[in-house]
Amino acid sequence: MSVAPPVSFDDVREAAVRLDGIARRTPVLTSRTLNALAGAEVFIKCENFQRVGAFKFRGAYNAVAQLPSEQLAKGVAAYSSGNHAQAIALAARELGTTSVILMPADVPRSKMEATAGYGAEVVTYDRYTQDRTALGEALAAERGLALIPPYDHPDVIAGQGTAALELLGETGELDTLLVPVGGGGLIAGSAVTAKALHPGIRVVGVEPEAGDDTKRSLEGGERVTVPVPRTIADGQAVPTPGEITFSINQRLVDAVALVSDREIVDAMRFAFERLKIVLEPSGATGLAALMNGRLDTPPRRIGIIASGGNINAQRFAQLING
Repeated sequence: MSVAPPVSFDDVREAAVRLDGIARRTPVLTSRTLNALAGAEVFIKCENFQRVGAFKFRGAYNAVAQLPSEQLAKGVAAYSSGNHAQAIALAARELGTTSVILMPADVPRSKMEATAGYGAEVVTYDRYTQDRTALGEALAAERGLALIPPYDHPDVIAGQGTAALELLGETGELDTLLVPVGGGGLIAGSAVTAKALHPGIRVVGVEPEAGDDTKRSLEGGERVTVPVPRTIADGQAVPTPGEITFSINQRLVDAVALVSDREIVDAMRFAFERLKIVLEPSGATGLAALMNGRLDTPPRRIGIIASGGNINAQRFAQLING
């Protein structure tokens, strides 16, 4: 007896309807300079222009919008290093409810301030000594809130898949889709979408070298935990893939490439100088992988999801200037 997958392509298409007129349809950029560098046609899906500055709004809104009215009246909770925090806070505000967000104490100040600015109550914790999942579950239970995790949730994954749905709807068939990987929600939703539309497409994840938990897990056939990653790509500083996301990615993701922090910064600089866009470190990892030849199969047409641009001017300048 076959078991239905946790997220289907129909779920992604229903999420797209739910998000229509709420989430932004972000632009897809091309660059002759980048094409020449890569030896391929390159299409960049700019989720740095999404509401809250990252793809996370898609999944957050899709999940919160499906809560029953009785739960919406009580409120929602989440734990996040920043982008999911802002996304849940904004989704809750849009849907007329309240939010409480658990964030690492060392998260970039701009992300914490933005989360509070959307109306959330922010509670901090130490990401290196405390378990955010356990803290989040306890907080939600104590206050009667619906806990919406940043990636390991079918409605969140389906919402994230709408970025790939838009990209492929605009570009047509691609050889390869490059997607940043943290907990795996974006690439899981993207893989469900891409493989449904174009079964022959290669879906390749990109992780920072310091946080290669998904690569190790896919190679080992089971979820692997690494030390909490110390990388500039704070949105990808996840020690273990999600349970639901891994079950999807194990079936549909073809490979995972690794990039160094230095390569990420070089990609951020290229995006700023040549593409005229600002990317946060996590948002630039796909571009970094392409620029540094991390693909084992040279593509002719490649899509990259630039997942976010939430970085303040001071931090951006600090990284670019070394």
